[in-house]
Amino acid sequence: MKIEIRADNSVFISGYVNAVGRESLPVITPHGKVVEMVESGVFRAALDRAENVNMMVDHDPNKVVASTKEGLSLYEDNIGLRAEAVVTDKETVENARKGKIKGWSFGMRKVVDTLEERADKLPLRHIKGMDLDHITLVVKKKPVYSATSVELRADEEESLELRCEETEVVTKEEKRAIDYSEFENKLKTIKGA
Repeated sequence: MKIEIRADNSVFISGYVNAVGRESLPVITPHGKVVEMVESGVFRAALDRAENVNMMVDHDPNKVVASTKEGLSLYEDNIGLRAEAVVTDKETVENARKGKIKGWSFGMRKVVDTLEERADKLPLRHIKGMDLDHITLVVKKKPVYSATSVELRADEEESLELRCEETEVVTKEEKRAIDYSEFENKLKTIKGA
């Protein structure tokens, strides 16, 4: 992700929301816990069908900072889904200045998939089609494909799958002490043997 703060108090944000053809970390889906991979061309087809795709902050529908109708460019190239936008929202610009924007995530509906069972590994969910509901900047959550997904009921007929955790991410200012005593004791035991 590239973030460029401009003199006019706007911010230019660009980068890949998702790289196609690459496995995610484990995610929770309607199939249970799996590893997921969006296939090439899926985002292109979704964008061709979409009338508008919003760019939000932390999947909050009340925090739309751009859209494909207003300043957001979205396209799939040979790497994946790329986004570029100039954002003027004051809070987002301030989060960019403070280095709080951690990455991207996206929400999808009407997912078409297949499941590949694998020996000694989690099943691989191949995403073969979807409707792209939105993309989002990740500030207080863990980004996209490096985190656990959450499935939310959007309405009675379809579900909205988000690609981030609902847990808060610890920022530099909020560092928590990590207890390494268990590992230190194991190392002492190994060294003493």
